[in-house]
Amino acid sequence: MPVAHADLARGDRWDRVRRRMSDLRVDALLLSLGADLPWLSGYQAMPLERLTMLVLPAEGEATLVVPRLEEPRVRPLPDLFAIRAWEESEDPTEIVAGLVGSRPSLAVSDRTWATFILALQARLPDARWHMASTVTAPLRAVKDREEVAILRRAGAAADRVAEALVGGHIPLVGRTEADVARDLADRLVAEGHQQVNFAIVGSGPNSASPHHDPGGRRIRASEAVVCDFGGTLDGYCSDITRTVFTGEPPTRFRHLYGVLEAAQAAAVDAAVVGTPCEDVDGVARRAITEAGYGAHLVHRTGHGIGMEEHEDPYLVGGNCEALAPGHAFSVEPGIYVSRRWGARIEDIVVATDAGPERLNSVDHGLAVVEA
Repeated sequence: MPVAHADLARGDRWDRVRRRMSDLRVDALLLSLGADLPWLSGYQAMPLERLTMLVLPAEGEATLVVPRLEEPRVRPLPDLFAIRAWEESEDPTEIVAGLVGSRPSLAVSDRTWATFILALQARLPDARWHMASTVTAPLRAVKDREEVAILRRAGAAADRVAEALVGGHIPLVGRTEADVARDLADRLVAEGHQQVNFAIVGSGPNSASPHHDPGGRRIRASEAVVCDFGGTLDGYCSDITRTVFTGEPPTRFRHLYGVLEAAQAAAVDAAVVGTPCEDVDGVARRAITEAGYGAHLVHRTGHGIGMEEHEDPYLVGGNCEALAPGHAFSVEPGIYVSRRWGARIEDIVVATDAGPERLNSVDHGLAVVEA
């Protein structure tokens, strides 16, 4: 995101966050680990035993409490927050408690380490505590134009890796799952990702394990291989899954895959603005169940994506939230027959007033690669 745009966007985000804090009667927001802090400040806290925390009151000056040795990493945004660097001999929770003062209603980052939350609760015994996501998640879920543009770039970069996979340009048979996973990861970096977040490769019976950890199993001829990979490009995530078959697929697998392909396409088409998230999940789930594979669909249809791989909104039964323009999410139903084979198709989709926009365009048909 260009610096000038980022600064303007963050100023707008602070205004929206403070309005939502007021609506929810949250007196101060305490942000540490997780995506909320960089989304608001541009600064990513390192996961250290030393506390970094932004104290953002509903009214008044915000302060970033940061270890002295980390201070040089902070790009000052003087219009948004002050910096309070703490020394090794100081207790940062005491500093945060002093900044909070007597404010009774506090929202703290969902991923803040328990050691810091417990210490703050001991110092602020009269405070009421909430998850920061109650304030930030609905705001972060709606991406602005520049955020969507970055997600498009990340999706296009992941597509180029997936095109090599389904086109048979990445050797599979005879290689270990771990080796193929490293190959996918290296290609993501070569295509512009600054970080690889995951590379799942599940072959044969392992393709029936949705989050299989690629290991030493060598991929064989005549089996399914599920590849799910993604990373971070300019602060935003990619995530794509394609399934290939090493050799001519059996009729039963072709049928399974045809059901999955139709279900995924129907779910994408259903992801229009105003549709409840659970209804998109229901479209995929009904198609798979009616074809006799309902027992083999073991996860939700999708998750939101942005600065984190998984964030709001979630396409799952029970989530009645309606899709809004700017919501970005995966659509990834899967069918998994235990100890035999599995398949999954995943695209990132953005809800727009003109209809759902796929950010991944790699062929969805069953890719058959040479054994």
